[in-house]
Amino acid sequence: MDNRYEVYALADRHFYETPDRLSQAGGATPVFEAARRAVPEGWATARIGDWLNLTPLGADGAPVPGPAQGWKVHASATRANAEEIAAIVWDYCVPRRIPFKFVPGPHLLHLRNTKYAARDSSGKFVTLYPADEEQLHTVLDELGDLLKGFDGPYILTDLRWQDGPLYVRYGAFARTFVVDERGTLVPAVRDGEGRLVPDRREPSFRVPEWVTLPEFLQAQLAARNTTTVGELPYRIEKALHFSNGGGVYAGTDSRDGRRVVLKEGRPHAGLAADGADAIARLERERGALERLAGTGVAPEVRDWFLLGDHRFLVMDFVAGRPLNSLLAERHPLLTPDPDAAAVADYTAWALRIHARVERAVRTVHERGIAFHDLHVFNIMVAPDEETVSLLDFEAAAPAEERGRQVVAHPGFFAPPDRRGTDVDLYALACLRLALFLPVTTLFVVDRGKAAHLAEVIAGQFPDVPREFLDEAVAEITRDDARPTASYVAPSFVEPGDWPHSRGSMIRAILASATPERRDRLFPGDIAQFSDGGGLGLAHGAAGVLYALDAVGAERYEEGERWLLDRTAPVPAGTPLGLYDGLAGVAHVLDRLGHRQRALDLVGAILAERWQKLSSDLRGGLAGLGLVLGDLADRTGEPELRDRAAEAADIVVRRLAEPEPEAPRRRRAGLLRGASGPALFLLRQFQRTGDPALLAAARAALRRDLECCAVHANGAVEVDEGWRTLPYLGDGSAGIGTVLDDLLALDPDAAAEFGPARTGILTAATCRFYVQPGLFQGRAGLILHLARTEDPRLAGQIAGLGWLAMSYQGHLAFPGHQMMRLSMDLATGTAGCLLALAGAHGARPGAHLPFLPPLGRPPEHGSAT
Repeated sequence: MDNRYEVYALADRHFYETPDRLSQAGGATPVFEAARRAVPEGWATARIGDWLNLTPLGADGAPVPGPAQGWKVHASATRANAEEIAAIVWDYCVPRRIPFKFVPGPHLLHLRNTKYAARDSSGKFVTLYPADEEQLHTVLDELGDLLKGFDGPYILTDLRWQDGPLYVRYGAFARTFVVDERGTLVPAVRDGEGRLVPDRREPSFRVPEWVTLPEFLQAQLAARNTTTVGELPYRIEKALHFSNGGGVYAGTDSRDGRRVVLKEGRPHAGLAADGADAIARLERERGALERLAGTGVAPEVRDWFLLGDHRFLVMDFVAGRPLNSLLAERHPLLTPDPDAAAVADYTAWALRIHARVERAVRTVHERGIAFHDLHVFNIMVAPDEETVSLLDFEAAAPAEERGRQVVAHPGFFAPPDRRGTDVDLYALACLRLALFLPVTTLFVVDRGKAAHLAEVIAGQFPDVPREFLDEAVAEITRDDARPTASYVAPSFVEPGDWPHSRGSMIRAILASATPERRDRLFPGDIAQFSDGGGLGLAHGAAGVLYALDAVGAERYEEGERWLLDRTAPVPAGTPLGLYDGLAGVAHVLDRLGHRQRALDLVGAILAERWQKLSSDLRGGLAGLGLVLGDLADRTGEPELRDRAAEAADIVVRRLAEPEPEAPRRRRAGLLRGASGPALFLLRQFQRTGDPALLAAARAALRRDLECCAVHANGAVEVDEGWRTLPYLGDGSAGIGTVLDDLLALDPDAAAEFGPARTGILTAATCRFYVQPGLFQGRAGLILHLARTEDPRLAGQIAGLGWLAMSYQGHLAFPGHQMMRLSMDLATGTAGCLLALAGAHGARPGAHLPFLPPLGRPPEHGSAT
């Protein structure tokens, strides 16, 4: 689970949104008094994301020039003192004409400090930009005195100034970008020789090697390094988990050799919905565990101590595996043809596990505790794979308080009307369904989906008692104001009901469009809120417009105008690649008839140091080279043809170099692996006939296949060390898609690659996949099977319907993490639309860029 998504699920019930839009809904969300002040004369203000920026102006009305980088000052704050700190900083900076910015509202400050907020930005409430080191020292001295005694969360990226809420870090002041060693466009600073290098923002303080730490900060660095764990009676051996609230560590008690878990709480950080920080939550956990002592359903407390200002709870280590891990290993639908006996055995085991969890929860309730955070990650199953215990009681509360849930996994998040032990009963109901179809995160969009999932489970697991499912649905949908079975509303169609599903998905996409907004046109993944994300092929407007055009929808001219407007000029920091940036936008605009804008964008790319990009398809040379070659074919421009050839030469040269990483540590697949470069080289081979390109493509595919594992049933999937992936974007299906193209061009390669191709098809035909999306879900497998004309395609189309949802009565699909709907190409409805159109053979253009159906060679002048 990617915890970044939770904060983007707060502002809108249907779609992922930036949290700052909470303060724009009706203007009712409170802001700090400083944010309501009139703009000082000679200053300019701008709202950028969740920051309010204030910049002094010169006599000409332009911002006063300042350094592009240097030592910046951050101030942290708590909810209780943020109002006062903002006012003090304003009153200090304005007369001294020091540029600064701050988080303007308490809800945004809270979100920055929640348990799963980004650790590299946690705690940062105010940022000041001193002109030089002399002013830095003055600011720290003077503002430090003004803020003496104020509390705030520790800023992990920075060096603390004395014992107040001020911190310092060297970094960029202006927005500058560079391609890093992984070929990704990232924020940049200039090193000692004036070269742009990445501005590192890891959650630990570091001084760039070309920068000297000012003398007045030396004592602060020495003080920072005085707190160690060396004198503890515990030997910390492994970090199990990190969050904004602190770490969880496995260790050994050196006094008796017993294995323990140490759980850390940072003050003022890791906030829950009720404002409790990590230490308060750790105190709750300690209290709950002490009340449960001797029951056997929870860890026993061993110690409670303070180190620095961090609190630690020490518990006995509980042997076993989390239930989610066992589900992934034992689930019988993770194979193309589930054995009836295996399904029956799994059903019996899952029913036993649920009964044991139910008994453990009952024991917790009998001790007067409401657990409030029951989900598959917090249920530990002993090595016998039968005995269970419960973990992570930081949200627990006395049952008699009838409190609301303040921390929750999205797939088990109770409605606001559930309180006290009713929260746990809701989670137990969700667990009944999640044991068989672990997609209960859909309920945060529509609890009515529970009825449909119960029907699917009944069909796939015939031995599950009907009352077991009916009781779960009744509990989940209890008091839901929306229709219990909204999935089966009269206007709803199944994905396989073509062409009705085509029309329904198109209507859903167009109904979601927001051409009045500047940050995005269609709702999609949270990646669209990063630099340039609202424009691109994977998550932005270009990808949706591409899908609509590919399936033959009526032109959405307002959307095209939006994309044209947002690329004149191109926003700073927009990536350059095919799926993440400008190359993909150029490809789509040219496809839609806007050639000059496409050429302008390509010209902007070629003006950058594009040769430094990674080799991959998503944002690197493979994707750019495909676009350059295609535009060269269409326009006859020799410069574009030469640059495509240059990109191919660089890719071939890199493939010949020794590999820097072991196979299981490098990325593999269509988007980020060597299969994307292989695709590019195959298309260049079709243009030039150069056999060296074909040989290099074969070598690239071998490289990706080295990263794959073969399962007992013969399925071939990309092995990431902790999981294996069959998907189109980062998994084996993407490798198989390019492999099919290689075999069409080079039949002699069948002896070497044929077995892998068969295994990849097996991996693409399992009964169950967790997500619907094109790059990390079932839709991509549908597109792959459609290209191969595999007879098992119909079953995958039917399975896509398990995850179908309704938006304004039209067919739509949830995005990544499935907490909200998505309309984008990579994760959402547009990708599902494209895959289904390809599966139904409705249009020859219904395919991914540069991956036409097999047997249809790219036409001269059109490699799409």
